[in-house]
Parts: sequence; C-alpha cells; structure tokens
Amino acid sequence: MTLDIATRELNELLGALAQTAALTDLAILVACTALAWGMVRLWRGAKVRQGSIWFGEHVVDGVMFPVLALGLAYAAKSTLSGSLQPAVFRIAIPILMSLAVIRLSVRVLEASLPKARWVRAVEKSISWIAWGGVVLWVTGLLPLTLDAMQEVRWTVGATRITLRNVVEGTITAGFVMVMALWVSAAIERRLLYGSGESLSFRKMAATLVRAALLLLGLLLSLTVVGIDPTALGVLGGALGVGLGFGLQKIAANYVSGFVVLAEGSVRIGDTVKVDGFEGRITDIRTRYTVIRALNGREAIVPNEMLITQRVENSSLADSLVALQCGVQIAYGSDVRAVQARLVAAVAAVPRVLAQPAPDCQLNAFAADGMDLVVIYWIDDPHNGLGNVRSDVNLALLDTLHAMGVQIPYPQRVVHSIVSRDAS
Repeated sequence: MTLDIATRELNELLGALAQTAALTDLAILVACTALAWGMVRLWRGAKVRQGSIWFGEHVVDGVMFPVLALGLAYAAKSTLSGSLQPAVFRIAIPILMSLAVIRLSVRVLEASLPKARWVRAVEKSISWIAWGGVVLWVTGLLPLTLDAMQEVRWTVGATRITLRNVVEGTITAGFVMVMALWVSAAIERRLLYGSGESLSFRKMAATLVRAALLLLGLLLSLTVVGIDPTALGVLGGALGVGLGFGLQKIAANYVSGFVVLAEGSVRIGDTVKVDGFEGRITDIRTRYTVIRALNGREAIVPNEMLITQRVENSSLADSLVALQCGVQIAYGSDVRAVQARLVAAVAAVPRVLAQPAPDCQLNAFAADGMDLVVIYWIDDPHNGLGNVRSDVNLALLDTLHAMGVQIPYPQRVVHSIVSRDAS
C-alpha cells in the first residue's frame, strides 16, 4: 500500500464522518456502550472483591466493560455493513480494542505485582503503544509502517531478523507473559484465601506455581519471537558461572526461602527475634522475609539469615509469652499477704491468662527494701506488650496503695567527722 492509497482512504473516512448517517452510527455506538455498562453493572452487583481484574474498583476500569462494548460494537458493525458503511465504527472498534488491551495489562500487573515501582512505567509504555497503534490503524498508515519495518533487517548468526519480527514478537511475548501473570495471580489468590496453620505451605505452593507459569510463559514467548529455547543452554552455563561468583548470595536467599516455607520453623504470624530485631512475620517472600515490630517499623530480613543465624521464635510451639515486672516493698511488710494480693490483682487484668497462673516471687533483699518479681503470661503478643505491662503495673500500684504497703525510696547515711582543730 502506497501513501496515496492511505491518504485516499483517510479522506473517504473523513467524508463518511461528515455525512448525516454518521449520527445514526454514533447513536448506535452510544447505545452499545450504555448497554455494556448496564450489563457489567448488573453482573458486578453492589459489592465486588477488592482487586478484581474483570470488574475493577468501578464499572468502567475493569476488563469486562471494554470487552463487552467491543463485542456489541463489532456485532452492530457487522449488522450495518450490509446496508451502509459504518464509518464511526471504523474508529470506535480500534479504540475499544486498545482500551481492552490496556485495561487487561494494567489490572493484571496491579494484581500480580502491587508493590513493584516499575509497573507504572510499564503501564504507560503499554498505553502509548496501544494508542499509537490505534492512530496508525485509523489513518491507514499501519500497513505502510509494517512494510517499512520489514525493510529494516539484520543477521544474527545464521538467522535473518527484521524490525517487524522483533516488534510483533515483543508484543506477542508481552501478551503471553501478561496471561501467565493473570493465571498465576488467580491461582495464588485461591491458594492464599483464608488463614490457618497451612498458610506458609500454601504460600510456598503459590510461589512455585507462579515461578512455573512464568517460566512456561517465557519459553512460549521466546518461541513466538523466533528464538530457539535450546540456545539457552549457553546462557544457562554463563548464568551458572555467575551464580558461582557474584550471585551466590541471591541464589542462597531464594533457596533458603523455600527451605523456610517447607520446614515451617518460622511461619507467617509468628513472633520472632532476628539479629536483635523483634516483631511479627507478616510475609515470607522468595528472597526475603518481612518482620513488623510492634511500633510499626518493618525489617527486610534476607532468608539466608533465618537458616544460618539464631532465630528466637516465641510462637513455634505455642503463642504463649511470659512477661515479668519488678517491684520493691519496704522491710517490715507482710510479704506473703502482699504476694497473694498482687497475684490476684494481676490475674484480674483482661489479657493475663489464668493458665499458666500469675506468680509473685521474692527475688532479693536489697539495700532499701525487698525485691518482688511478678510473672504472668499472655497469648496475644501481636496486640502489643507495652499496653499490658502498663495495665499490670497500674494494678500492682493500686493494690500496694490499698494495702498501705510502702514502696521505699533509696536511703543513704552520711557520717560527718569534725576535726578537733576546727572546733
């Protein structure tokens, strides 16, 4: 196709849009769009699951709306093509198709990689490519552009590659990878739905399924582009050498992640202390583990540290945590009576467990008074430790005040020696 033919087709399209029949086409297109919106709104219902790819957060930002509108518009175009030339649909169908591709890519990437920073750049690139293809399609320049890219060619070994092959293969490979991410995200949501003791194992299964699907998608993409997958043998050898030198730490973290998930020595929800940082495990990734402290700080711990270093797990056998606080009473107090009252006061604190029961022990005879240690247990450390310590301390203070037991102040005796000469 020459440029003159493309110009003539564009002029014919503009002339058809200027006719009165274009208003009829526009009205039918609006009706198709409104019908698609109504059907999606009906299927979606009042509530939709968070992060839905088909329906999105609203009616029009999911995949279902542009796909349904595209189907209705194509059906209307096929119906009208026998009686007149539907010029409006020649523009609307590419736009709806581009919108469906953009929505599919964006929603899948957001659902699969919600925290990746580069996703936004990929989304913008997909939008520019899709809308650029629409402009070339509508103006009739797409065949000319493809022919021009076919002329740009080079030789890699014994294979002749053209720019058109690279562009078409890249777009197809991207579509295959997006579909692989979509399937893996759906399977991962099903596996991780709910909670329970098997959450870590389900997390490991979801990670393995995603890795397998992405590997399969990569192999299919390479085949579509025209690259023989057997040629990856050389790349695999080079990658093995790289792992032996500079990437061994990264590989160790990935392997350690699967070992941690398989053994169950640390699980999502456990309260642990690693390298001096204490908190609750909120997520176990393939390379690192996220630990959230009670003050809101989060630590990114490489999985290798969970294998090679000592890890204090307060929730491995059970979720019970023992806490203690010290208090000093004056000499001359009835220690046994004070112990009984303090134990009863601590047992009345809401989060303190009845079994194991609280205990109060005489720890030491200090210079200013007798040191008592109160020991108690809780089973919900994720709700905070400082607040329960405060409640217990206030209960102890109120009990001592009610009994009239004195909390002694430090006392010092100073001896003054007066010299005879000074007198």
